[in-house]
Amino acid sequence: MAIIVNLDVMLAKRKMSVTELSEKVGITMSNISILKNGKAKAIRFSTLDEICKVLDCQPGDILEYRSDDESE
Repeated sequence: MAIIVNLDVMLAKRKMSVTELSEKVGITMSNISILKNGKAKAIRFSTLDEICKVLDCQPGDILEYRSDDESE
């Protein structure tokens, strides 16, 4: 099972920098980086909610599920 985080895609669509997102959401650049690089083990709903508000998107625009077969 693989959850893909498409945060970089949404940032590009909104023409927003990681720094700007970090400031508006209120989480560190390190945590945004962990999310972007797919190394996060979990995300709080409150954080996801803030990211979606700032990027004006749905959770499904950021998170994508791929089965093990698709990720190989």
